[in-house]
Amino acid sequence: MLFAPDTEEALDFIVALMNTEAGASRSGTDELATIAQLRALIGRYTYSGRIDYDEAELRAVRRTRELLREVWTLDRDAAVEVVNRMLREGKALPYLARHDDLDWHLHATDPDAPLAVRMRVEAALALIDVIRMDETGRLRVCGATDCTGVFVDLSKNGSKRFCSVRCGNRMNMIAHRSRKHLNGNP
Repeated sequence: MLFAPDTEEALDFIVALMNTEAGASRSGTDELATIAQLRALIGRYTYSGRIDYDEAELRAVRRTRELLREVWTLDRDAAVEVVNRMLREGKALPYLARHDDLDWHLHATDPDAPLAVRMRVEAALALIDVIRMDETGRLRVCGATDCTGVFVDLSKNGSKRFCSVRCGNRMNMIAHRSRKHLNGNP
């Protein structure tokens, strides 16, 4: 395990959130366009506290998705600036909490804070670990030419290039066909 379990879980959510964008989603459409889609995304993760499921919250979560995509591609020092801003704006004050079936874990916002604020702060906490471990290079954008999916490269040697097996297979097939064509084979 490269990161602590709670960090990996938070990074998993960040990836899922960012991969709802049209260029990254499996459907090729924005998979965070409706409140029902927001409800489905949140339902796959443990989010305690206030959730409004209204249009304002949906817009705020979509802005959070854009901000996280920006942070994902920044170098380490630039990411620090954005992460610190996210913590300041979220009025983060870390504390331990235990709820549902979860043991003690870190929270840093009031449970009544808006969902998008809690998402940004939790993402910032996870990104702190990535930055402190000097592993920002493991935050990747898919190497497939037609995909903007993101992923965390948790491979031992840090060599993962694609967000999914599907993208890897597609790019391998394109490369194979290109080599075949270059060698004069139809």
